[in-house]
Amino acid sequence: MGTYIIVGASHGIGEATATKLIGAGHRVINIARSENPACENHVWDAASEDSLPTIEGPIAGIVYSPGSIVLKPFHRLTQADFQSDFQINVLGAVKVIQTYLPNLKQNGGGSIVMYSTVAVQTGMGFHASIASSKGAIEGLTRSLAAELSSLHIRVNAIAPSLTNTPLAAALLNSPEKIEASGKRHPLGRVGESKDIANLTYFLLDPENSWITGQIIGVDGGMGSLKPA
Repeated sequence: MGTYIIVGASHGIGEATATKLIGAGHRVINIARSENPACENHVWDAASEDSLPTIEGPIAGIVYSPGSIVLKPFHRLTQADFQSDFQINVLGAVKVIQTYLPNLKQNGGGSIVMYSTVAVQTGMGFHASIASSKGAIEGLTRSLAAELSSLHIRVNAIAPSLTNTPLAAALLNSPEKIEASGKRHPLGRVGESKDIANLTYFLLDPENSWITGQIIGVDGGMGSLKPA
């Protein structure tokens, strides 16, 4: 069984992924602002300049799940909005990967999973800031996948549509909003944490070791289908 680092295993997709890994007998280290009682926990905030904790020994995989949802008309977005989104979504991921890359090397390879958004591929109004930072994640994913392939380290990203997590609480805080958002998806519902966690687990599993450099949509068809 392996050891996995999940940045953000205390809520949402990260928590659902941790539950699957722990259920399969793996050790999960949660690095987040709050604890997951099922994991080994270290406190860290992706929006801060704080150093990451030192983790000893080989790591089989890293999941970087912090995110942000700042939806505003472009003319109302400030430089601070763009900087905050970039810090949380991109620079935090860079810092985590650079810090724990030696642990992946000790393992003789492994898997890194990050998260983009359907709004990168599919232009959506009011998404300029978040789509910009998540677009950078897609570029980072492909670049690292190429650079780290000789080390047998795989790098992939998942691009969800709206998913029912604490991060999206303001957008899905009533049955009416959930129903209306669901109707915008070809499959007729919004995503759940387990929908994304299932693919995350698949990408982490060494059995699926011939997949790298991919941006995979888990979006209820939003990014590629136009319902009849």
